[in-house]
Amino acid sequence: MLAESRYMAIDYGEKRVGLALTDPLKIIATPYTTLPNDEKFMPNLLQIIRDQNVARIILGLPYCDNGTEARLAPAIRKFKDELFELAKVEVIFFDERYSSSIAEERIRSTVAKKSKRRQKSLIDMNAAAVILEDYLQTIS
Repeated sequence: MLAESRYMAIDYGEKRVGLALTDPLKIIATPYTTLPNDEKFMPNLLQIIRDQNVARIILGLPYCDNGTEARLAPAIRKFKDELFELAKVEVIFFDERYSSSIAEERIRSTVAKKSKRRQKSLIDMNAAAVILEDYLQTIS
């Protein structure tokens, strides 16, 4: 029996990349992991996409408050093209404005240990979950 597919959100950064996944019913978004953005990143990401049977990837595209694309946007656009070529999975952009701020606020209110709250990897995967939740709300 084939596993049901999931959606994945990616919060792409120059140093780290946060990932979140839906449940098989595509209702709940959950922080999954944060990967270092190094030479092993793409093979690791492709393995997760296969293992989790990802059918669609929602890629956060950063915008400034004034609506213009942020500095990292060209690199994210290039990453999208490369990811689609390698994974053969639909990749769509989604406005990730304020996702990191929302993730930080959630972490502050739910994680008791101060040292744990400062972990950037925790913020990255939670920001991906925020992106995925926002996306799911737009399609429901």
